[in-house]
Amino acid sequence: MKKLLLLLLPAIQMLPSAVAQTSAGSSSPIVKIVTGVVEGTVEKSGVSSFKGIPFAAPPVGGLRWKEPQPVKRWQGKLEAKQFGPNGMQFAVFGDMGFRSKGMSEDCLYLNVWTPSSAQKGLPVLVYFYGGGFVAGDGSEARYDGESMAAKGIVAVTVNYRLGVFGFMAHPELTKGSPHQASGNYGLLDQAAALKWVQQNIAAFGGDPKKVTIAGESAGSVSVSAQMASPLSRNLIAGAIGESGSLLGTLPAVPLSEGEKTGVEFARSVGANSLAQLRAMPAEQLLEASKKFGPFRFAMTVDGYFFPKSPYSIYEAGEQAHVPLLAGWNSEEMNYRMVMGNEKPTKENFEKAVQKLYGNQSPEVLQLYNVSKDEDVEQVATDLASDRFISFSTWKWADLQSKTGGKPVYRYLFSRARPAMVASMGNATPGLAGGVVKDTTAKAAAPQMPPARGAVHSAEIEYAMGNLSSNKVYAWTNDDYKISKVMQEYFANFIKKGDPNAAGLPKWPAANAGNNVAVINIDVNTRVEAEKNRERYLFMDKTSAK
Repeated sequence: MKKLLLLLLPAIQMLPSAVAQTSAGSSSPIVKIVTGVVEGTVEKSGVSSFKGIPFAAPPVGGLRWKEPQPVKRWQGKLEAKQFGPNGMQFAVFGDMGFRSKGMSEDCLYLNVWTPSSAQKGLPVLVYFYGGGFVAGDGSEARYDGESMAAKGIVAVTVNYRLGVFGFMAHPELTKGSPHQASGNYGLLDQAAALKWVQQNIAAFGGDPKKVTIAGESAGSVSVSAQMASPLSRNLIAGAIGESGSLLGTLPAVPLSEGEKTGVEFARSVGANSLAQLRAMPAEQLLEASKKFGPFRFAMTVDGYFFPKSPYSIYEAGEQAHVPLLAGWNSEEMNYRMVMGNEKPTKENFEKAVQKLYGNQSPEVLQLYNVSKDEDVEQVATDLASDRFISFSTWKWADLQSKTGGKPVYRYLFSRARPAMVASMGNATPGLAGGVVKDTTAKAAAPQMPPARGAVHSAEIEYAMGNLSSNKVYAWTNDDYKISKVMQEYFANFIKKGDPNAAGLPKWPAANAGNNVAVINIDVNTRVEAEKNRERYLFMDKTSAK
């Protein structure tokens, strides 16, 4: 035995130093990455998790509003057993459930779930959370990577800077940048995380050549942005977008426009210089941005992250040429976004369309046709959903199918959530999957009428295999059946760039023939031909590019 060990020793020493180990008397997984050693946790499922790993230096002090800087190496073991802080934000949506250790400007941490860091060549999923670029966190249970890891995937969730901290542009910032760019710090954080994955994911069993990026809402917009940027488009092998793209939803604005907003914000807080802005406590800036308007800090066409407009990049085929799986939900937005508080009648719908579209309203009313009062709620819901997010997702998938050189798979998620469990009392559903109970949060959060279909963000727990983590809704056997199908599609796509496998309804690529195929995910998951192309072509004709 001793002789055998002596023979094996040189071979063992040649193994990568990143192979998982177990410390004496401990069952905790230990992995060595570029910046040091991390110690994680073995979950009940057998999956290993590593939470709160820093992927960039804390963006505080002089690093506030700078692109992310490298992490300093650490000595000893870093305990990666608790989620890092969530980024600076306030309860915009009221119902997001964080498992992080508080809020901090020092927020650039990521989390890894792996079936086994001793394996090699596993596919990788990197998930960006939603929240309108003003809220959200990688610790939210709906994004948890344990279920995906149990399917043989290394799953990663990533924090990035939000709101004024992540997207403020300013002339002084542009002047001081080596790239003559400003804004987009949240996107640069995501790109830095993707570079971290390239350098370190093999230590967790992942293959850096098999990285699929995914996200919902602002996370989906982020995926479309990372595909467009020369900083990140070569770091990914596939992309998943759930409801949203930067080709219409939260679009990038010219740098000069972003700088103007930054100057206005500085003036609103009485700051005459960048130094004064950087000297302000993070909490003061957050509160000031709430009054100023948190959604006013947009992505910018900065000449660096985006060398030119994203539309131009996609039209020229200069984005990542990777398979794309993208879709949206059947009720992305409620009819009141069109109708306001007016009674949903045919007459009132026509008035609302006239107000929104002016001399184009006859064409809109032909495309969104209402023959009687009873039709109004559904048709107005369709129009509101298209205006909010469905069109931009369609445009992304359509352009990618034309210029991306790889298959595009389109879905429509139609499953309406079941009723809330009785213990929720008189709580109201929130946009982020939870409920709004607190009266303060309730007053601040959007109040949604009863759903007619699958609302915005409803698909996340189904796709990620995390229904049981959401205790708000009384999930049924049908819900778990749908989740199994949807997660299998996603997992297959992450593994091989194709969602199909034996036992699942066949999902044709949308660009495989003349008839655009869409898979409708519901109790009876099925393939359908695209039904509403004329609506999206109209919106494309009238949209800003």
